[in-house]
Amino acid sequence: MKVSTKTVAVISIFASLHAILYLWSVDLWRSWSIYLEPIEGVILGPYIGFASALLGSLVARVAKPSDLWMFGIIAEPVGVMTCGFLIKKQWQPVLAIYGLMLGAYFIHPLGRQLPLWAIMDILVALVLAFPVALLCGKLSQEDNRLLPLVVHLIGFIGTVTDALTRIFLLIPLDFYTILGWTEEIVYSAFILGAADSFMEDIIVLIVSTLLGVPLVASLRKIPELNQPLS
Repeated sequence: MKVSTKTVAVISIFASLHAILYLWSVDLWRSWSIYLEPIEGVILGPYIGFASALLGSLVARVAKPSDLWMFGIIAEPVGVMTCGFLIKKQWQPVLAIYGLMLGAYFIHPLGRQLPLWAIMDILVALVLAFPVALLCGKLSQEDNRLLPLVVHLIGFIGTVTDALTRIFLLIPLDFYTILGWTEEIVYSAFILGAADSFMEDIIVLIVSTLLGVPLVASLRKIPELNQPLS
């Protein structure tokens, strides 16, 4: 497959933006790069988007190390990949990701102890995945009337998938033991993190309205930039 210069440039730009947003982030909630994840997925697709986010995440963590570096490096590319699958109308991989991670979460003893409301946005995203993929099938290159709704819904699901991946690493894969956390610490962090996650869901919708939709609409007008790229 021949890759155009513009395609390479777009990939490089997104990887750089991903890293820069992490470096600019303050120690509040997750990296600001989560607000870029939906756009990365929609424009780059699941595979190139995953690679771009992974590259950006790796560079960012090397430049600014963190004790929780492994969460972002894995979760951010998975969030982008999910957005890419949805824009390509591929709901099956998304449901497989959710089935694997949620299944492992509920099987884990600690997962069964934590309150269900704390992952309510994840359960909503699971329900939305199939209809959103169908909605993406109605989105044409020439008609952008559905674009705002699509970008908002994909942005929500992508952000929630990022959070689900972090939960999957923390609890089913027992990363909390690697960090030296007790179950009491996990419970407290989980409750506080759930409240923060709900706030991030709202912020992502606002960012998508102000920046995401206009940017995606503009990039879709570039003839040589077939979207998604993978």
